[in-house]
Amino acid sequence: MTELEQPVSPERTYLPTRKQRQSLLINGALLVICLIALLPVATTLLISFKREEDVTRKPPVIFPCDTETSGFDLSACRWSVEGYKRVILAMPSADALLGFKVQGRLLRTYLPNTVLYATATSLLVVILASMSGYAFSRYRFRGRQALLVAILAITGVPLLTNLLALYQMGVSLRKLPLPVYNDRVFIIIVYIGFFLPLSVWIAKGFFDAIPIELEEAALIDGCSPVSALVRIVLPLAIPGMTAIFLLTFVGVWNEFIAGYLIISKNELKPVMFGMYDFLGQNIINAQLIAAACVIIAVPMVVIFLFARRSFFQAMVEGAIKG
Repeated sequence: MTELEQPVSPERTYLPTRKQRQSLLINGALLVICLIALLPVATTLLISFKREEDVTRKPPVIFPCDTETSGFDLSACRWSVEGYKRVILAMPSADALLGFKVQGRLLRTYLPNTVLYATATSLLVVILASMSGYAFSRYRFRGRQALLVAILAITGVPLLTNLLALYQMGVSLRKLPLPVYNDRVFIIIVYIGFFLPLSVWIAKGFFDAIPIELEEAALIDGCSPVSALVRIVLPLAIPGMTAIFLLTFVGVWNEFIAGYLIISKNELKPVMFGMYDFLGQNIINAQLIAAACVIIAVPMVVIFLFARRSFFQAMVEGAIKG
């Protein structure tokens, strides 16, 4: 070996550590789960923008962008909003603010009903759950543990098992000469009764995570108990109350069977009944059904996009501290 020659060191092979392999497996599994979950959403969205002849083609195509000479040509894509037009049914009107009126029952009747039911139920559940959760968290009284166990047991009773009794109750109440009763009030009360027990437990968990020393310090500084609750505790519990509001809102928005059976008049029924009614009228028009599904889902997506930070913060804090 000459002086200019240097010994060649063997190449080192890089092997990932055990922690790196676990991270890759977990991320890969999460990616697969996300893709599987998003596949129906993406399919529905694509179908809603296709023309009827492209939806019923055999063999089907994912993107309607094929031509006689090319399997995919971006300039030849045949996207259409025909489904949305037929769902919305916008008619020109000189009296309307935007120059047109929405005639589709899904948007004109059923969607506003669901917004009313979901908003009213969520607000009342937040108010009642926050008061109950605070009482269970801060005070010790006789029967407290039994009440908590009873509330937890009620959460395990599905709404479906109570529907017959609720239906008969609604029929009986309609026959009474009550001046303020209607099916809107009754269905909101039913939703409150169904979503309140779990919300009480969630609220209690969040109030338990707030140190009681903060309230004691506020009382020493001269605050009354109510003032300490309003100024100290409730602002810290806002993420938890936001989570309760969102969970209740989504639950009411997606509920079908109670609104279908308990409400007697079609003009008062929620949007899921409207989807069911729309499905019966347009069973062979897949692009119309897909467009209606997208319209129903958009408000939930928008709400979670704006409130996702508070929601996930609340879920994490409630799981770790609650």
